Amino acid sequence: MLTRLLASAAALGLTAGMAAADYQLTILHTNDFHARFEPISKYDSGCEPEDNAEGKCFGGTARLVTAIADARARSDNAILVDGGDQFQGTLFYTYYKGKVAAEMMNRLGYDAMTVGNHEFDDGPEVLRGFMDAVDFPVLMSNADVSAEAQLAGTLRKSTVIERGGEKLGLIGLTPEDTDDLAAPGPNITFSDPVAAVQAEVDRLTADGVNKIIVLSHSGFHVDQRVAAETTGVDVIVGGHSNTLLSNTYDDAAGPYPTMVGDTAIVQAYAYGKFLGELNVTFDDDGKLTQATGDPIIMDGSVVQDDATVARIAELAVPLDEIRNKVVAETAAPVEGGRDICRLQECAMGNLVADAMLARVADQGVQIAIVNSGGLRAGIDAGEVTMGEVLTVLPFQNTLSTFRISGQTVIDALENGVSQVEEVKGRFPQVAGLTFVWDPSVAANEGRIVEVMVASEDGFVPIDPAASYLAVTNNYVRNGGDGYRMFAGDDKDAYDYGPDLADVTAEYLIENAPYQPYLDGRISQK
Repeated sequence: MLTRLLASAAALGLTAGMAAADYQLTILHTNDFHARFEPISKYDSGCEPEDNAEGKCFGGTARLVTAIADARARSDNAILVDGGDQFQGTLFYTYYKGKVAAEMMNRLGYDAMTVGNHEFDDGPEVLRGFMDAVDFPVLMSNADVSAEAQLAGTLRKSTVIERGGEKLGLIGLTPEDTDDLAAPGPNITFSDPVAAVQAEVDRLTADGVNKIIVLSHSGFHVDQRVAAETTGVDVIVGGHSNTLLSNTYDDAAGPYPTMVGDTAIVQAYAYGKFLGELNVTFDDDGKLTQATGDPIIMDGSVVQDDATVARIAELAVPLDEIRNKVVAETAAPVEGGRDICRLQECAMGNLVADAMLARVADQGVQIAIVNSGGLRAGIDAGEVTMGEVLTVLPFQNTLSTFRISGQTVIDALENGVSQVEEVKGRFPQVAGLTFVWDPSVAANEGRIVEVMVASEDGFVPIDPAASYLAVTNNYVRNGGDGYRMFAGDDKDAYDYGPDLADVTAEYLIENAPYQPYLDGRISQK
C-alpha cells in the first residue's frame, strides 16, 4: 500500500508547471497480443459471433484500428509501440506464423516493437521473416546476436524516430531467461537488462537524444528494477507479465503510470483487451514533467473497422474447419487465467494434467506435471470447439514420458514454485500427486514441505530414492521453464507422444459434459 501511495504521489508531483515550449507526446501501446486478431471472450479465448454482436466480447484488431485512429486524432504528436509477444496463441499463428501479425501491425501503423520471448518460438528464421515484412524497427538490446546469421546486422538494440520535430530514443528488452522460455537457438546470448539499457541510454544521449522510451518484454518487476537502477529512462512500456496498470480498475496491479523515481512505467494487460494511452510532457531539457492516462478497454462500445473485419474473415477461412468443430461440452467454465494458474491449483491445470496422466496411465505412468505457462486461456461453459482447446494449448507440444527419482520430482516442484512472486509460467499443475509448499521460505531453499504420490493404498509420501514414471510436455521434459532436471538422455524418455491439445480434447469427449473441479492437490503451509 505504501509503495502505491508513493508511486501515486510521484505521479501527481510531475504535473506542476507546464511551460509554453513544453513538448507533448501521446504513447499508444499494446503488449502480449498473442495472435488475438479476432475478438475474445472474458476468458481470453475465442468469442462467438453472436456474442460479439451482442457486445459481450473484447479486443480484436478491427477494434484497435478504430481506437488507435481516434486516439491519434486527439493528439498532435502520437506514437504506437508494442511490448512484445505478438506471436503464438491461436491458429492464426499456427497456420501463418508471423505473416498475419506483420500485416495487421503494418495496418495499425506501429512505430516500433520489442522482441518478446514468443517471437523465438520457431527460432530466429521466423522472427527474421517477420522483421523483413514489417514497416517498423524490431528492437532487442540485451542480447548478442552477432553469431546468429538470421539476425546479425538486422536486429537493432535501439532506434531513433522523430515526432513533432523532436527525437525519441526507443530501446528494446526481452526476458533474460528467453533460453528457458522459447527456442532462440545456440547462437544468441542474453544478458542483464539494466546494463543493456544503460549502455543504450548513454549512447543515445551522447548523440543528443534526451527523450528515452524503453519497450520492455521483461515483466513488471524487472521494469521497476530497470527504472530504479538506470538513469535517463523516461518511460517504460512493459509486457511479459500481462500486468494491468490502471487508475480505474480495482484489480489493477498498480497506478497508471507507476512512477519509480522519474520514470513512468505502463503496461496494458494482454490479448488486445486494452489500448494503453499515456500522455507525457517534456520540458526543454528533455525532463519528464507530466505523465497521465489509462488503458482504454476494447469492449463492445468500440466500433469495429469493416475492412479489417473482412480481411481477418478472409484469413480465417483455412482455419474454420478445424476450430469450429465442436468436440465436447463443459458443465461450467474452466478457469485458466494466469493470475490463478501461475499461483495455485486451478481448474484448467487439473483438466490438462488429468488428461495427460489418463492417456499414459496404462504404461505405468504415475505422475503428471504441467507448466502453467503452457495454459493460455480458460474455456466457458457449454459446447467446446477445437479452436477453444487450441487457444488454451497453442504450442503444438507433445506428450513426453520419462523415468525419474522421487528426489528429482521434489527438485522439479521446488523449481516450479521458485518464481511465484514474479507470476512465472513454471508454476506446476499436477496429477497423481499432491504437494504443500511454504511461500515464507526463500526460493530454492526448501519451499516444498510435503509431496504425496497416489498408490493403491491412497496417497503416500514420495520416496526420494524410488523411481517413478512421469509425463509432461516435450518442452518441459527438455528443460524448458527451468526444468533442467528433466532433461538428458539418461531418463528412458519418449518425447514424441500425441499433441497435448488432441489429448485434452479427447479427455473432454470421454468425460462430457466435463465438470471442472479443485480437490486440494496443491496447497500452502
